[in-house]
Amino acid sequence: MVFRISNSFKSERELSQSVIQVSDMLGMYNAELARLLGQQCGFIGKLSSGQSCLDQKTPVWERAVLFVETYNLLFDYFDGDGVAMYHWMRADNQQLDGTPHFLIVDDGKLGEIHDYLRHAVVNKYRNQ
Repeated sequence: MVFRISNSFKSERELSQSVIQVSDMLGMYNAELARLLGQQCGFIGKLSSGQSCLDQKTPVWERAVLFVETYNLLFDYFDGDGVAMYHWMRADNQQLDGTPHFLIVDDGKLGEIHDYLRHAVVNKYRNQ
C-alpha cells in the first residue's frame, strides 16, 4: 500500500519517519537509502528505530526533503498506483538513460529524477 506523504518538513522526527516510509513504499533496502542520503547503514537503522533523527540545515536534510518530494511527484504522476510506481522506478527509461531506482541510488541523480517527474506531472495536468 502506498500513500501520499504530507508536508513533513517541519520537524526532524516527521521528516525522519517520512523518509523511512517512502523507502519502505518504494521497496528500498536500508543500504540503498543510506547511499541516497550519503550515510552509513547504521544511521538508517537508528533512524528507522526512532533512536535518531535527521538534522535540519544539513545536506542530509536537503536530500531527504528532495527524496520525499520526488516520491510525492511519482505518487501524483501515477495517481497512487503503487504497482505502476514500483515498476517505473525499476524499468529502464530511455529518456533518463537508465533505471530511475539505480540512477538515484548508484549515480546520485535524485535531483534529475525529481525534475523529470515535476515536468511530467505538470504536463499531465496541463493536458487534462
